[in-house]
Amino acid sequence: MKYDVVVLTDSRYLKDSSDPYYHNVFYEDALVCDALLSEGLKVNRKAWNDPLFDWSNTKAIMFRTTWDYFDDFTKFSKWLKQVSQVTTLINSEATIHWNIDKHYLQDLRNKGVHIAETLFIKQGTKTSLEELHEETKWNTTVLKPCISGAARHTYKLNADNVLKHETIFQELIAHEAMMLQPFQHKIVSEGEVSMMVFNGQFTHAILKKAKPGDFRVQDDFGGTVHDYIPTQAEIEFAISAVNACKELPLYARVDIFNDNDGKIALAELELIEPELWFRNNPNAANVLAKATKEKLSLL
Repeated sequence: MKYDVVVLTDSRYLKDSSDPYYHNVFYEDALVCDALLSEGLKVNRKAWNDPLFDWSNTKAIMFRTTWDYFDDFTKFSKWLKQVSQVTTLINSEATIHWNIDKHYLQDLRNKGVHIAETLFIKQGTKTSLEELHEETKWNTTVLKPCISGAARHTYKLNADNVLKHETIFQELIAHEAMMLQPFQHKIVSEGEVSMMVFNGQFTHAILKKAKPGDFRVQDDFGGTVHDYIPTQAEIEFAISAVNACKELPLYARVDIFNDNDGKIALAELELIEPELWFRNNPNAANVLAKATKEKLSLL
């Protein structure tokens, strides 16, 4: 059978589960699939690394919950190159490659999108965390890889613990580029806002807050999600960030916060497989489905 769209997940989420987290993943993917079906499209849902599926049998593949790709990035990259030759990727292959590496933040900053102060550290750089803190004069910082997910190897550093993290930093920088940013205190006190934008259209937002005593807002680390009504300035910021991309993504999650100076800043622009909280606004899946059908009509 030939499909119009295959919605991509990873093998953990192929079936529904009594586990609330797994159920939410399955339910949100189902909302997307049902919305695509309602547009008259032929739809399937597969794990991205399904060894039996012929990817040439679908007009497009939509990355949704492929949240294990960075566990075996080499395999994922090889697969991505292969499937891009036989089907259309949503978002596009060029967008995915650009968005995987957080150096994309530099590109957006160059186009006028405000981001937090960031020091990018090249792989193989001979330096120490102590030297970097002296160079930047930042007292409290956050260190993380330029290619990462789910807060992998993300560390909050200060004068009391910087030496304790030197060994892991040297191990990481030998194999991958890293980034250092001043710690953003308002993310802890106010939270981080995720804005959902489909084909340039804002649909809804949520507020993520870290658990007491932590700074990471991801639910993997006890963060909580709350309904949120954004300001007009926040909506305009999110849309402008998406419009600053090299090509307009079909879906985007724009993570923003108020920086230490009180200015709206971009934390991340998630264009590969972001959680989009369709359960908070199921109609957003219909917005995505209509945009998808329109895109497919142009292929």
